[in-house]
Amino acid sequence: MRAENIQQTSHILDVGCGTGQTAAYLAASYQANVTALDSHPLMVAKARQRMHKARLPVQVIQGSIEQLPLPDQSFDLIIAESVLAFVPQQRALQEIYRLLKPCGRFIAIECTIPPSLPILLAKTIQQFYGFEALLTKKEWVDKLQQAGFQAIRIQKNKTISSPPEFQLSKDIEPALYQVMEQHMRMNEKYENSLDYRIYSCTK
Repeated sequence: MRAENIQQTSHILDVGCGTGQTAAYLAASYQANVTALDSHPLMVAKARQRMHKARLPVQVIQGSIEQLPLPDQSFDLIIAESVLAFVPQQRALQEIYRLLKPCGRFIAIECTIPPSLPILLAKTIQQFYGFEALLTKKEWVDKLQQAGFQAIRIQKNKTISSPPEFQLSKDIEPALYQVMEQHMRMNEKYENSLDYRIYSCTK
């Protein structure tokens, strides 16, 4: 974020905001105009609770990035953290492009696989996580270019080592703990295949 020209007048959209951690950080750190979006009602409720508790003027809305009732060219910056892999990428990217102002910026953090990943392993990972598709760096760049984005930059950030933040619900189904355990095992087993990249680009 420090590399972006974020001002108090900037309008930012956090796509797939989850519990709103990034949106809250942007609003608190830059006093920018932040909108947070998620398709899951529970995530929307948790994000709204976070903003209320922190007294942050972040608008949290429920909806799909594939089709949003928002005007063209509404945002200076749009962020998507581990979102595009779960939706039809081209439709989502077209909508993001539509919502960005001219010369607006888009940043995505997405799972990226090596070209040499065996097909069977890729299918195993894709089925467990529910990915719409698993893409290589070249395939991500191709999709961004097809949507009209320019000046595409790719980063591999090795500094993120803190554990994920959880806002636990009051009642959690036992099956979800099993899913979490399986997720941890998948990460350990396929740590050389499951990777991510930061893609930043300009409209």
